[in-house]
Amino acid sequence: MADFSRPGSLYGAIDLGARKQALEAQARREAAGPQAAASASIVDVTEETFTTEVIDRSMTMPVVLDLWSPRAPGSAQLSPVLEKVVGDLGGRAVLAKVNVDASPQIAQALRVQAVPTVLAIFQGQAVTGFQQVLPEQEVRRWLDELMGAVEQFYQANPDARPPAAPGEQEAPAGPPADPDLVAAEQAIDSGDLDAAAAAYERLLARAPGNEDAKMGLAGVNLIKRTESADPADVQRRLQDPADIEAQLLAADLEMLSGSVDEAFSRVIAVVKRTSGDERDKARRHLLGLFDALPADDPSLAKARRALASALF
Repeated sequence: MADFSRPGSLYGAIDLGARKQALEAQARREAAGPQAAASASIVDVTEETFTTEVIDRSMTMPVVLDLWSPRAPGSAQLSPVLEKVVGDLGGRAVLAKVNVDASPQIAQALRVQAVPTVLAIFQGQAVTGFQQVLPEQEVRRWLDELMGAVEQFYQANPDARPPAAPGEQEAPAGPPADPDLVAAEQAIDSGDLDAAAAAYERLLARAPGNEDAKMGLAGVNLIKRTESADPADVQRRLQDPADIEAQLLAADLEMLSGSVDEAFSRVIAVVKRTSGDERDKARRHLLGLFDALPADDPSLAKARRALASALF
């Protein structure tokens, strides 16, 4: 039976429709080789690995140290935010997670008074940090300031800048972000899905082929369709093969949980066994799910072939 686990945040669900970035990041890591892939990781650190994973790594890039405890509710709130914002840097920083209950000597050495505590380690030194649960926007601002300070250090000390990994190239500066894309992202950040959809629609009216807007709108619509859904009720309704709405809603929930291929297969199975208006509704629903992914996503080609076979 399918597991319709819900995403932890609105951005987590929207990111499903932006697998384009994930695919591109994966390609860059593969081109750069194992060293670059390792540098982009989120690592769990113990007293035995602290020197290697934190001090040594900090000589070439900033290490964000998350000192957490399973007993601290604040840790459960902050750690996922740190994983997200550090992950968005694409390997330019490392998130090192320390369970202070399991590694108390690290907390003692760093004079940690409470958890969660976040420290930035660079060139072997703790350079900045904070000791409370901050919202994502504030964490991003703190991290942006850290990365800016690191870049200033390298500008003043060019010989200290580590060499690029094999195959790694500095990304050229792109054009400024479209104002409607910015507005959509800000609306998503504040939880206003209607405003986000309106911003994406404005952009698509001006540029119908804009893939970011197409994926963003599809992702927002996906969340709007499922925000009041009860996964347990959907599971119950799936026992009735004639309940097409339940099948389509189940596919939406599978998309949100990251089970893209399963979602596509479910709707294609509905297309196969229905006709008339029901078949057309399932087909259009599937095309809407397709819009949530970049055109070169490998799951799309397979699903389009399966849809063609089901239709003809």
